[in-house]
Amino acid sequence: MDRFKIWLSAIRPRTLPLSVSGIIIGSFLAYYNGYFDMIICVLALCTTLSLQILSNLANDYGDGIKGTDNDDRVGPERALQSGNISEAEMMQAIRINILISIFFVIFLVFRAFRSEHLLYALLFFVLGGITIYAAIKYTMGKSAYGYKALGDLMVFLFFGLLSVIGTYFLYTKKIDHVVFLPAIAVGLLSVGVLNLNNMRDIDTDKISGKKTVALILGWKKAKKYHIFLIITALILASIFGFLYYTAPFNLIFLIAYIPIIIHIKTVIQTQEPKLLDSQLKVLALSTFAFSFLLGLGHIYNAL
Repeated sequence: MDRFKIWLSAIRPRTLPLSVSGIIIGSFLAYYNGYFDMIICVLALCTTLSLQILSNLANDYGDGIKGTDNDDRVGPERALQSGNISEAEMMQAIRINILISIFFVIFLVFRAFRSEHLLYALLFFVLGGITIYAAIKYTMGKSAYGYKALGDLMVFLFFGLLSVIGTYFLYTKKIDHVVFLPAIAVGLLSVGVLNLNNMRDIDTDKISGKKTVALILGWKKAKKYHIFLIITALILASIFGFLYYTAPFNLIFLIAYIPIIIHIKTVIQTQEPKLLDSQLKVLALSTFAFSFLLGLGHIYNAL
């Protein structure tokens, strides 16, 4: 395998669509209210993608040196685990991605607030720093929160609330009631992707001492938790569609319910954790489609 393919695999491209789902919804909602800015949109997407890649590389490194990734691991082979990338190379890539993330955060905040909203700019610089720190500390270091069953909470906060509401605020400089239901829905679906990953790895995580919500709950209860996350997200999105309904096209996001409902049925019927691996891509792409269609449907009257 050539070096490009090795590094491409290490950044885990299949996780990237999920990471931008909240940015997409926040941008659509801002567009509907007349605040859209293409440069802010592009910078927000680049910032989020750089943070997700940073998190993926840090996760590869953290799980690799802790021995969580081993020959019994289910799913794609990790770069450090396989020996295709050395610890030194991975750390260098993490440092470079930290600098890239800082670069995008600075330019995004400057573009959004300039010198007219210094307090907002300071707040978002702090949030950017916290987000970079969180991306690194999921599995790296002795205090890695991913090993303390805090991953679900952090994903909900960063992929849901901060992603949608924060993006909307970058455009509008205010928080509006319209953002809350979509933010919670995307957050719950994103937690569902993480929980699916943790259910898949429940046996190996138990051996390695990685405590996750799925491991604490156990296989059967983790399934129920997963179904609760997904169903609640769909209910909240449906309420959003009802509250802001103006035309049938607003409900185009219901198309995304089809693969999600099929996914729920598959999870219910699955008895072997390792068989859930293929469902990670299904739910991540379904969440991306859901986000895009929800936003697209909402701006129908503004087009």
